[in-house]
Order: sequence, then C-alpha cells, then structure tokens
Amino acid sequence: MHFLFPSARVPLVPAVTDYARASFRPGRSAYGAAHDLMTRIRADFRFDAKATTVHTPLSEAFELRAGVCQDFAHVMIAGLRGLGVPAAYVSGYLRTIPPPGRPRLRGADASHAWVAVWCGDAWIGLDPTNAVAVRDDHIVVARGRDYGDVAPIDGIVSASGKQKLKVEVDVIPDGEAEPLPLVG
Repeated sequence: MHFLFPSARVPLVPAVTDYARASFRPGRSAYGAAHDLMTRIRADFRFDAKATTVHTPLSEAFELRAGVCQDFAHVMIAGLRGLGVPAAYVSGYLRTIPPPGRPRLRGADASHAWVAVWCGDAWIGLDPTNAVAVRDDHIVVARGRDYGDVAPIDGIVSASGKQKLKVEVDVIPDGEAEPLPLVG
C-alpha cells in the first residue's frame, strides 16, 4: 500500500496515467504491461542531462519528453500508480560491461534510478532509462516512494563562494580491481 499512492515528487497526473494505460491492454499480465511501458518510455523520451534538474516537476519532464533516470523513473511510477499498480523508486548504481566497440549504458559512473513494480507476488525491477529488466548489475542502495525518500546527499554547505558537486563512480567486483595504494 505504501507504494500505491501519490507522493511529493510523484503526483498522479492524468496525462501520465493515460500514457501508461496504452500498455495495459486486457489480458496482459502486470509484468508484461509494465515491461511494455518501460520500453515505450525509453523510445519516447530523450535522455538529456540538461533538460531537467533535480527540482523539475514530473508534469514538466513528461511534457518535455526528456530528462534523466530520475525523470524516467518518476514518469513510470506515476503511470503505474495512476492505474492502481504499486511502484517504488529505486536508487543505486549500475555496473555495465559493454560489448567491444559499444558504449556503456546510461547511468554508469553515477548514481542511477529505476523502478520496482509489484507484479502480484513479487517486486520486479525495470529500468526505463535503458529499457532493461533489472539483474545483478543493478546495485540497490535505497528504495522509496520517490527521489525525495532516497536522495543520496542531504545537508547544508556554508561557504563564501559558489559550490559545485561532482561525483564519479566505477562499480568493479571484488578481485577485479587493483588494490589502492596506501597513503601515509
């Protein structure tokens, strides 16, 4: 029930519910419909880190049909909840190993967001940014109703000038990385 109702950053928006409804044809399973919605979002929305900010309302990102993983996840969650399907916002990291000559998946080297959808007897992870089902390379850090529940950084910075935070992450399995040198 916790993931069925609107939240601060994922209100129920009739246009988003209508968009999601096209994936929920009669006789289709919850997973099949959610998977279809995920692939439609990936096809219909443009990944653009400059199109939105962390504060962009869901309705604006939906109208733009552009944004980042947070926006894609919020749109999918709003569509699912609008149709009565519980959905959670999942934050974590994405480990990618691209085929030779192919780029890494979006979301690599930074925090990433995807969706967990309740499919009747289990939570299933779906990544609308990359149109893939969640597997072992999606590393969960937190789950919540929306980004506001799981923001990776929270606090206050007090300084005399402008500040800009930059974070880079590489996810490497134990045993594959060279040990870090001791500093001292």
